[in-house]
Amino acid sequence: MGTEIHMIRRMAHEHPDRLVVSLDDCVCMCSTMFRISPQHLCWTLESLRSGQVMNRISVDPETKRWALVALNRMLEMK
Repeated sequence: MGTEIHMIRRMAHEHPDRLVVSLDDCVCMCSTMFRISPQHLCWTLESLRSGQVMNRISVDPETKRWALVALNRMLEMK
């Protein structure tokens, strides 16, 4: 369902009636996701509010379409 181990553990804890597994077969810690902090989130949101997009990531339309499908499915679980 995901690759970031902290998200996987949290989701498994919050949904004990469901099987939640990592898609990463080596369970390698994602070094960038692991560094997200309230301070970095605040900086990013303040930058967006001022009209600056920080660290924009672009993908091809097909990848975008399937990523949105996956995100919507995860959000529907809540």
